[in-house]
Amino acid sequence: MLLNYKLVGQGSPVVLIHGLFGALDNLGRLARHLSESHQVISIDLPNHGQSPHTTTISYADMADDVLGLLAHLNIEQCAFVGHSMGGKVAMEIALTHPEVMLSLIVADIAPVAYTHRHGAVFDALNAVDLTVIKSRQQALEVVIEHGIDQGTAMFLLKNLAKDDRGFYWRCNLSLLEQYYPDIIGGVSQALSYSGPVLFIKGELSDYITTDHKTQIGSNFPQAQLKVIQGTGHWLHAEKPASFNKIVSDFLAKH
Repeated sequence: MLLNYKLVGQGSPVVLIHGLFGALDNLGRLARHLSESHQVISIDLPNHGQSPHTTTISYADMADDVLGLLAHLNIEQCAFVGHSMGGKVAMEIALTHPEVMLSLIVADIAPVAYTHRHGAVFDALNAVDLTVIKSRQQALEVVIEHGIDQGTAMFLLKNLAKDDRGFYWRCNLSLLEQYYPDIIGGVSQALSYSGPVLFIKGELSDYITTDHKTQIGSNFPQAQLKVIQGTGHWLHAEKPASFNKIVSDFLAKH
């Protein structure tokens, strides 16, 4: 299975991996910024964007799919930047295939299991009757009526597409819900990666807490932490200039 991807720029390769319900254009600003000095490979994870759908989901499988794309592109080593679920995929690669990892940047996620926090999102998206809606605006109204703020709703509805048969979800919504317990699970916690790692936390986000410090140190003994003030979980979108500079500065050193 070959993942959908986009290449820009030239130089040392960097792979960008989006989060849950996302797609490769989520980190588009970072891709354009890094393309001035790097070859940037932006990918759609399985069951997202224009990549193929699967019948199961695990971090090991997603890591293997990313590695398969790198083999297809004849890339033996590269840096990785992953946001949220994409950060976990990148961490899984670092822990299980450290030979391909030049350096790792993880945006607002820790290598731990989380409690269920997307129930309202699944409920809202499932409330959109694809056989009835006539417009994206109508779908947006349904999602907002189910308690999702407009900004998040507009992000989620990037997954809504239309062809000759009508509207459909680009993401594999039913499978993501079925395997959600695996998605919020941890990575290969018994392993460690001794290379350079940077965790970037949004100050207002609770995805990385002091309680996670021990596990982060166990998996990534060389890990550093940067905090972007005044941002939540979507730190790369809320303060892109700060985020992009932190990423490019770290890559320049490693």
